[in-house]
Amino acid sequence: MISLPSALRRLVVAALLLAALPLQAAGPEKALSGVLEAIEANRLGLATQRVEALIAAHPNFRLAHLIRGDLLMARSRPLETFGNVPKTVPREKVEELRTEALLRLRALRDRPNGERMPRYLLQLDADQTHALVVDSRRSRLYVFENVGGKPQFIADYYVTLGKNGVEKTREGDQKTPIGVYHVTANLPRQKLTDFYGSGAFPINYPNAWDKRLGRNGHGIWLHGTPSDTYSRPPRASDGCIVLANSDLDAVGKRVQVGLTPVVIADEIEWIDAGAFELERKGLASAFEAWRADWESRDSGKYLSHYSARFNSGDQDLAEWSEHKRKVNASKSWIKVATSRVSMLQYPREKFVVVNFDQDYRSSNLSNVMRKRQYWIKDDGRWRILYEGGA
Repeated sequence: MISLPSALRRLVVAALLLAALPLQAAGPEKALSGVLEAIEANRLGLATQRVEALIAAHPNFRLAHLIRGDLLMARSRPLETFGNVPKTVPREKVEELRTEALLRLRALRDRPNGERMPRYLLQLDADQTHALVVDSRRSRLYVFENVGGKPQFIADYYVTLGKNGVEKTREGDQKTPIGVYHVTANLPRQKLTDFYGSGAFPINYPNAWDKRLGRNGHGIWLHGTPSDTYSRPPRASDGCIVLANSDLDAVGKRVQVGLTPVVIADEIEWIDAGAFELERKGLASAFEAWRADWESRDSGKYLSHYSARFNSGDQDLAEWSEHKRKVNASKSWIKVATSRVSMLQYPREKFVVVNFDQDYRSSNLSNVMRKRQYWIKDDGRWRILYEGGA
């Protein structure tokens, strides 16, 4: 029996946990788990057959080729470590593949279930069929379906992120941003070079919060891989989120331009359904109170919903308050209706991005617009930190 090193043994444990997953859920990761199962059972012939089949299905899957090399080497000497290749092979390349293997399998040990929810997706509006959440530490993109306004996990995929990690702040820093974004376009393969694979979905970095903090840069996309590459190392892009082409195609079927939120976090914060609902209801109640107080034309009550740190981009709280008092005083009545409300918790920051359609009617002015607010808790009470067009 082969004595496996601890790192490889941990991979095998993860593989055993993956064995029960449906093929479409795990893709080549399920096939990879079968290879590692056979190695653990000391059935190297079966492991070789399985890895050969994996390579036949995905000939540009470099990680599978590395494991195949390990198995071939094992014919002449003990299998001592994962990536046991000749010293002539650059060690950094082996380490990248080893890290990819660990991330692929470790990320699936703790698969989401109906008992836990991602804190970020407090409420999706009726038109948003799906939402995407990226866990940067796991190099994983999770897809959630909108079921009655609440997220339901349906799939997840390995992704590559920026060479220098996350929290993008400036042009060329080769980092992936952290925050709440939306898909802004669908760029098909024929409009791109082979580098982007089967297509690309740009997101709206920098958003209003990034600009407020002085962050710059552009061109952050979800995109595929070149035709000669199945997947790239965990940290290898210039800041984009990169998926295998087959995975991008699967995700792309659920993306709605202008609607699909993309939340990029250090690590997904999961909470139980009870805590999730309590948080959602608390903010929904504050949002409704803001709407009702605006209709009341009581400027004091209406402005009490705004944080002392409020900024609209053009006005601070004092300027905003002066303007709103004058506007409200000029009305004999106000009616405000809201619809298509979404609530997305911002990673790291303690505010929630609320997007909604606003139908404003008054005695001397009416308009309809898509609006965005940032709500933050001040001394235990929800208040508005930012307000503007979406």
